[in-house]
Amino acid sequence: MLVNTNAIVLRTVKYSDRGLIVHLLTQQGNRVGASVRLSASRRGGLRKQLFAPLNVLSVTFDNQPLKQLVAIREASLALSYASVHTDMVKMSIMMFLSEFLESATRGERDNPLLYSYISQSLEWIDAATGQVANFHLVMMIRLTRFIGFFPNTEDYRDNCFFDLRDGCYVLQMPLHHDVLLPAEARVIGTLMRLNYSNMHLFKMNREQRRRVIEVIEQYYRLHVPGFQHLKSVDVLSELF
Repeated sequence: MLVNTNAIVLRTVKYSDRGLIVHLLTQQGNRVGASVRLSASRRGGLRKQLFAPLNVLSVTFDNQPLKQLVAIREASLALSYASVHTDMVKMSIMMFLSEFLESATRGERDNPLLYSYISQSLEWIDAATGQVANFHLVMMIRLTRFIGFFPNTEDYRDNCFFDLRDGCYVLQMPLHHDVLLPAEARVIGTLMRLNYSNMHLFKMNREQRRRVIEVIEQYYRLHVPGFQHLKSVDVLSELF
């Protein structure tokens, strides 16, 4: 059965001179693994550049239930980026987010709101002209709303702890080590108030920003089975 949909490229793996395996998040909010046979012609067909991570595509694929990989028949850009492929900071953020999203969305099914949030976020950063150093932090923490473990910050009190396993503030130290002490627990509440429009108002140095990423990564590892360590953190740390 042929399926026509928009989809976000999460990861691309080369398996032959003219073959790719592409991991997609479709507009319906489903994870799909796809095989791509690259065109031998320079004038058309499926080109490798189309399948760069976090490209938003319009694709047609042959969906056969008994096969692990669907076969992409046609693909074109559904979103033409204006700046993310030429701005070094944005390029680094996109590289980091492609790795993050590939792990964070594993197992997702029938979640169109997840797709909408990610695609709208990609459009936002492409159009952004101001500071974007906190963009990935805001996107990572707010993505939890769409995959089921958004932190509960309503019960914050001075000197309370944040239980990363339960995703909420507690007054006493839990009987496990997946917890933020009061000084860092306060930052979670601040992060939850940030959005793309006001994130530039929250100032962090390099060490603080890296620590926030470590905490968010730990939170995802606790709630997403198989979530992988984010290797591209080091690239971001060199920039800001």
